[in-house]
Amino acid sequence: MTATAQSYFTRIDDHRFLPTEHATGAWREDELHLAPVAGLVIDFLERWRLENAPALVFSRVCVEVLGQIARAEIEIGIEVVRPGRTIELVEATAVIGGRTTLRARGWLLASSDTSAAAGHACDPMPSRADCVDESWLKRWRGGMIASVTAVQSAATIQGRAQAWASSEVALIEGESATPLGDYTKFLDLANGISWRQDPDEWMYPNVDLTLHLFRQPEGRWVGYDTRVAFGAGGLGLTSSTLHDEHGPVGMLAQSLTLRPATEL
Repeated sequence: MTATAQSYFTRIDDHRFLPTEHATGAWREDELHLAPVAGLVIDFLERWRLENAPALVFSRVCVEVLGQIARAEIEIGIEVVRPGRTIELVEATAVIGGRTTLRARGWLLASSDTSAAAGHACDPMPSRADCVDESWLKRWRGGMIASVTAVQSAATIQGRAQAWASSEVALIEGESATPLGDYTKFLDLANGISWRQDPDEWMYPNVDLTLHLFRQPEGRWVGYDTRVAFGAGGLGLTSSTLHDEHGPVGMLAQSLTLRPATEL
């Protein structure tokens, strides 16, 4: 295991990476946080796109979590599921510690100038300057959380938050990540932005991370306009309107499995 003050991962070769201490998770010390791992996989997909399908852009990426994300070597491979000139579906598989742990499917759509029809009905978010309170996110444990700067609106309540997060830690040591990889390495933090219940008393890890974009994000600051809902039958949902510093870019959803911490 490589530890470094500069990155979440170090590269072994074109397909293999080692996590650093900054990638560790919030629930257990022997696992990785989904956030940087998902960012690594999406960055891998985006590098493939730039080389193989530059006329297309990602409109959706769904990361499925197939088990605990071990603190171990990560190997990523890509398969084109549905080839096409204007619509393409690709899948990345992450084998972690010898076990297939993540599958990420992404839809690529043709990019064109549609500025004449552009518009949205998303609510505005407070700017970073207006969010002066430290985010509840920082109450969590683990190397990933410790690496992040996060601030929130003073109006934050249980199950509802508007917050911003970023970090000076690079995705891969000695490399510049793609803009999409740099942005998406923070997405899974949304599930910890607003506490609906104390995580020492309740467990609510997400089993997926589903991102829909209507605009390609810019910059390394992620704005989360987030709601967390817990049902009475063991299910939960974290849903966020995502922003960059120019405005909204898309939606994020995370399906949660909810149970008392005493059951684990």
